[in-house]
Amino acid sequence: MTDADAYRPLLERIADALERLSPPPLRAGDFSAADAFIWQAESNSFEPVPEVSGVPLKLLKGIDRTAGILLDNTRRFAAGFPANNALLWGSRGMGKSSLVKAAHADALAISGGLKLVEIHREDISSLPRCLALLKAAPFRFIVFCDDLSFDHDDTSYKSLKAVLDGGIEGRPKNVLFYATSNRRHLMPRDMIDNERATAINPGEATEEKVSLSDRFGLWLGFHNASQDDYLAMVRAYVEHFGIRVPDDELERDALEWATTRGARSGRVAWQYVQDLAGRNKTSL
Repeated sequence: MTDADAYRPLLERIADALERLSPPPLRAGDFSAADAFIWQAESNSFEPVPEVSGVPLKLLKGIDRTAGILLDNTRRFAAGFPANNALLWGSRGMGKSSLVKAAHADALAISGGLKLVEIHREDISSLPRCLALLKAAPFRFIVFCDDLSFDHDDTSYKSLKAVLDGGIEGRPKNVLFYATSNRRHLMPRDMIDNERATAINPGEATEEKVSLSDRFGLWLGFHNASQDDYLAMVRAYVEHFGIRVPDDELERDALEWATTRGARSGRVAWQYVQDLAGRNKTSL
């Protein structure tokens, strides 16, 4: 037996271990299987979503102007015309993610062929791999990240910046990026302030942080609902689901519910209607 033969089993085990550790190869998915997918970074694959959980567009109250802008942008993109990346930022529970899903459903009903791909916040660093697969597919895609933000030690925002607008290749023409966030600049204020205080050139340090949000051509703000908007949301849900309750009782009960939650928003309105439906033995 030669020295090479003696080491062959060991070398084969090492090769097998390295193969198991290496990331799976990039393979385009079957995007005709569904209208929406979830990007699985570990396996470089797209998981089909048989039915998207969303709210009908007509039930999203108090955001008419914002909804109109996003709908128009999405329809243009679905029709093959230029459109902008969009950042939906602002108050919690005011329908940011619901509007993205509703805009996709609206554009899909008009032209078809528009796919929604959700990428989780923690998988943002894998976005270039995701886009490489989408670029080769014969469809148009909205890549959607819900509740996007970055912490102090997180540097994955630099990959997102390059993908959105700054890289040599740029964003694929058949892909649009939509994100929701509670922060307009996607960074905590103390992170930006700390960069400004400790940098040799404070202006440049701050530019590095806030320039990420500049990659989004559309900034759509969502603000706390007024009492009238909140009640309009509640009434729209009640009418849509056929819940029978006197209007004066509904208004009094809904306002009391919002007071106990310390907020008026679409999410609070939906939670109240779920409770109301349960008390009235009505299915949603």
